[in-house]
Amino acid sequence: MKDGKLDHHKALGGDDLKDFVNLKLFPYLKQFRAEDPHIIEYKIGEIFSELKNRLASGYKLRDILNIVDDMHFRLYEEKHELSHLYEAKIAKMGNAGRNGGEYYTPRPLIKTIVKVVDPKIGETIYDGACGSAGFLVESFNYLTQDKSKLSSSQISKLQNSTFYGKEIKSLAYIIGIMNMILHGVEAPNIRHMNTLSENINDFQEKDRYDVILANPPFGAGIGREIQQNFPIKTGETAFLFLQYFIKILKVGGRAGIVIKNTFLSNTDNASTSLRKLLLENCNLHTVLDLPGGTFQGAGVKTVVLFFEKPSYAEASAGRGAATKKVWFYQLNLDRNLGKGNPLNENDLAEFVELQKTKADSKSSWSIDTLALSLSNGFDLSVKNPTKSNEVVLRDTKEILEEMKKLDDESGKILEGILKLI
Repeated sequence: MKDGKLDHHKALGGDDLKDFVNLKLFPYLKQFRAEDPHIIEYKIGEIFSELKNRLASGYKLRDILNIVDDMHFRLYEEKHELSHLYEAKIAKMGNAGRNGGEYYTPRPLIKTIVKVVDPKIGETIYDGACGSAGFLVESFNYLTQDKSKLSSSQISKLQNSTFYGKEIKSLAYIIGIMNMILHGVEAPNIRHMNTLSENINDFQEKDRYDVILANPPFGAGIGREIQQNFPIKTGETAFLFLQYFIKILKVGGRAGIVIKNTFLSNTDNASTSLRKLLLENCNLHTVLDLPGGTFQGAGVKTVVLFFEKPSYAEASAGRGAATKKVWFYQLNLDRNLGKGNPLNENDLAEFVELQKTKADSKSSWSIDTLALSLSNGFDLSVKNPTKSNEVVLRDTKEILEEMKKLDDESGKILEGILKLI
């Protein structure tokens, strides 16, 4: 290097460069983990402890380094551009389905959930299945909309003692740390571990969080050993996470959790018991029902549960279920969601506005939970009272007439083809 410029005559290339990266550079960067875990150097060490150089050609690596060397990310605007580029890459991974889909929740949905939960500076914000850390990043953006109004102590609190996460998968863990660093959180408090391995009966007040925002993974297959950590035994991953979040939420805390819509109506013992637990221990004030296609490639319909854990005084005064009334909003769009038509913030604007007062509309209504009991399985099915669930069938004569018309059109087309032969 000379005057900050790369000397291409002396720069390594080919096998020399590959050996330097694999045998010297990566081992050196891994050593940073021995430093203070609250500094960015430690996080860099964690990242390189999980990474391997998969480029077999040192010449291709040299070409990539030359391109990166021409980039500059010193100014705030340049760093902001890099963070957006990184988000776009994560989104493409999610849209591609398969592994990437496990890490990506549509950003318009995340922003809406954050807006409704409304975290405050001074509160702890947690995602126990953080993936690419989208909820934590958007919470940071929400709290730093006007950086000029933040004091040095508030900035320090945001950097060091506000955002917390856990992630089990190595790639998602690395993506999440990098995402937070690029968005301005220099030493993210994200741990690489299996969240569900924690016994929720051992939680103490110091372990709990003020705000929980998450989209836990769906799917069965959790072993009995892990299930022993939970009072309600189930092999459904998302149901274990929901128990975990209820337990680790502070008294007076707030949560926004994405979950499969079948949670609201399943009649198995685990689903019924979990709904009972949620209604009796928390105030489930809002349910957002999302249309199919919100999560590209997921193949399941989802809802968002917004709930609070009442204070001890509120719980005592409640004499029973903490949830008295649940407000539902069914997102009905005039288009099918998909890769070319993703969810956007305008789609959710009416929900955000109506949710403030929990007003009734063609898409929203409330139910009184006093009518729910064990006898009906605490059924919270989405049943919009303003819409009929009956399917209007066409008249038989009308169907036959259309069939004849289509046959006639097909015959004419066939005659035209035969004339051309």
